[in-house]
Amino acid sequence: MLDASLLLAEAHEELAPLIAPAPVIAGVFAVVFLFLGYVVFSYRDVANRSVRKASKLDHHDGPIDEFGHPEKH
Repeated sequence: MLDASLLLAEAHEELAPLIAPAPVIAGVFAVVFLFLGYVVFSYRDVANRSVRKASKLDHHDGPIDEFGHPEKH
């Protein structure tokens, strides 16, 4: 008897109201995610340029690793 009353109570449970339908909310999050990915991708070249400028300005005899430090410490 208890199981039947729980099932009946569960059937009448109200869902929380949303601002917009679920696909619209997912679309907004997808657009924000793609925009942030574009911002991160646009700063990729800035990091690479700073290593190139640093390697031109430094007068090290050895090669420089990807972090801008000489490989032989």
